[in-house]
Amino acid sequence: MSQTTIPATTHRSSDSTPARHLPIRPMAAATWDAAAADIDAITALKREKDAIVLAHNYMTGDIFHGVADITGDSLALARAAQHVAQSTIVLAGVHFMAETAKLLNPGKRVLLPDLRAGCSLAASVTAADVRALRAANPGVPVVTYVNTSVAVKAESDICCTSGNAVRVVESLGVDRVIMIPDQYLARNIAAQTGVDMIIWPGACEVHEQFTAAEVRALRDEYPGVTVLAHPECPPEVVAAADFAGSTAQMSDFVAGRRANMVALVTECSMSANLADAHPEVEFIGMCRLCPHMQRITLKGIRTALETGRHEITVDPQIADRARLAVERMLAV
Repeated sequence: MSQTTIPATTHRSSDSTPARHLPIRPMAAATWDAAAADIDAITALKREKDAIVLAHNYMTGDIFHGVADITGDSLALARAAQHVAQSTIVLAGVHFMAETAKLLNPGKRVLLPDLRAGCSLAASVTAADVRALRAANPGVPVVTYVNTSVAVKAESDICCTSGNAVRVVESLGVDRVIMIPDQYLARNIAAQTGVDMIIWPGACEVHEQFTAAEVRALRDEYPGVTVLAHPECPPEVVAAADFAGSTAQMSDFVAGRRANMVALVTECSMSANLADAHPEVEFIGMCRLCPHMQRITLKGIRTALETGRHEITVDPQIADRARLAVERMLAV
């Protein structure tokens, strides 16, 4: 198995502050009291506006437990978006997720509460980059992580998420693929599948900061802890964990295994949400927050429903090709 990494146009962040190891607790009653007015208003607005809220697992608890109608990882939200009956979808997540929901529901209104909710992975690669990769590697299929723009998806053969990347790569039946834009996900999937990878040097600004040394320190501080890592982490972090998987797969692991003490090597809002769902489990946070996910707030969701902002549109000239890449993924 070989891996070819395109020369870096993005660089690992210099912010190497170690993640804090903190016990995670369910939301306090005072937090719920402060959120009550917005939650009540959003509940009423959803009925009035024929709207539904789809929320990613990294949303804060007031959104995740208070107003979300459907929760999940990127794959679960993409699947759910195909079957939404309401005329308006509010996407409590980041921009590429709202674009994906619009691709799958071209006739519905899709709102993103804050247009600044982006993604370092989506920002790391352009459609021109994909065309250049194809020209340099004729005949090699392009597997694109959903954490990308519609324009990039339109240049791709098939999309994937962290939850189905192994199945997607293996479904192609080839020995070599171009996998963009997450270099760490690509390396982790290459190790699992044995497929040669041409890798783009993108990275999640949250997950790339975790280190294997932090995992070892965590185990020293909390003996017996079960460590679950997201595959956007560097391979050495994944190797140091007990399990690696998407946010949905980590949730399923906690629900099915019932470990007494768990640390999630991912965005730490998810640990708080799972702490509410599994009070019998002690969660230790490897606490790093995604600045983009944190831009989505209860007040932002309320404003989106009240004003109809910010409506997501997709260029019809590229929508069909991008939709095909997403639908191919969902069919695997």
